Amino acid sequence: MALLLRTVARQGLYSSRSQFGLVYRHAAPMGTTAKEEMSKFWAKNTRLNRPVSPHISIYRWSIPMMMSIIHRGTGVGLSGGISAFAVAALVLPENYPHYLDLIHSMSYGPHFLAFSKIALAFPMVYHTFNGIRHLIWDVGKGFKVPEVNRSGYVVIALTVLTSVALAAM
Repeated sequence: MALLLRTVARQGLYSSRSQFGLVYRHAAPMGTTAKEEMSKFWAKNTRLNRPVSPHISIYRWSIPMMMSIIHRGTGVGLSGGISAFAVAALVLPENYPHYLDLIHSMSYGPHFLAFSKIALAFPMVYHTFNGIRHLIWDVGKGFKVPEVNRSGYVVIALTVLTSVALAAM
């Protein structure tokens, strides 16, 4: 049955292509191989002293560029952290209150505790606010360069203020 359907489908495909003067049944092979084409490409780039790719060193750093990189990094970090916490909750032998008491018994200083709180709050807050910014972009608003820069500064300010407020709790 599958062979019959495949044959009928191919015949329909060939007949629809032949209407436009395109018949692929007797296509001529390429004159060069992909390896030869790539060799020519790299030889030309070497001769003209071109960079390998649009390299990071040729761009002027901007707020949207850095915020995009940080947004991706916080997304990966949050995803990895949540996954690691879930696996630890499944694998470790004791329950959550035991590990919470263990952390309290370590008696780190207040500076380390404040830094830890900010380090935990920052990725979540930044990714949330920048995600809201992206949702506004999805609606089609705020694409002009001054608006993109302004919204970037707003996200940074809100992230710092909210992270410090959460760490102070």
